Amino acid sequence: MKLGFSEPQRTFNSGSQTARSITESWVAESMFCPNCGNARLHQFPANRPVADFYCAKCNDQYELKSQKKEFGKKLANGAYETKIQRLQSDTSPNLILLRYSLEAAEVRSVCVIPRRFFVPSIVEKRKPLAAKARRAGWVGSNILIGNVPSAGRIYFIQEGVVVPKEDILSQWRKTAFLDEQPPAARGWLADVMSCIDQLEATEFSLEQVYGFERYLRSIYPENNNIRPKIRQQLQFLRDNGYLEFRGNGNYRLIR
Repeated sequence: MKLGFSEPQRTFNSGSQTARSITESWVAESMFCPNCGNARLHQFPANRPVADFYCAKCNDQYELKSQKKEFGKKLANGAYETKIQRLQSDTSPNLILLRYSLEAAEVRSVCVIPRRFFVPSIVEKRKPLAAKARRAGWVGSNILIGNVPSAGRIYFIQEGVVVPKEDILSQWRKTAFLDEQPPAARGWLADVMSCIDQLEATEFSLEQVYGFERYLRSIYPENNNIRPKIRQQLQFLRDNGYLEFRGNGNYRLIR
């Protein structure tokens, strides 16, 4: 996988248009489908509302976000209601986060977030646009990248280092069990996985995860059985090879 950009096929008046063109060309030339391993992603016609690329073999879709600076904990996205509807219908594309340097004419990092991790808790509702704005009252959304579990951030390139293809495919398959779950169940699993990440330890206890009870209650205020729900998620993650139960309420992350 090359890091450098190809020469643009046309010139643009703005730097953002140029960056969009060369990063889209790079994805089409260099990225494979992490879901099935197909060698190429194909670009949709311009102005498609959500997705930018698709895999001709497995039909997975991808949305590209590219920028020069590091991606922070939040990423501005489209209309809030549209995003929530897509989550509920399970039609969200996978998200490609590409960081580049125009000066060096190369890609610095590429991270893909599988659509299985797009659950309501990572979509933040923004304030409506002011009355004087062109689209007054429009409500946008932010993707809370910081809430995505580490298992849901799959790097193709990290700080200029290309990750082997088999490692990428293996990491993608590790959480494929989430695809078989309905959106509500996926939300609980992804949120508990994110809580486990925050412990910053390979081994942890049930009591430590109980420490996130208040946080999980804020996300699921209608649920009056948070602790049993936490235990249920840990058991499910254990049964699907994400965790190992060590006995006496202790667990270990399987890397």
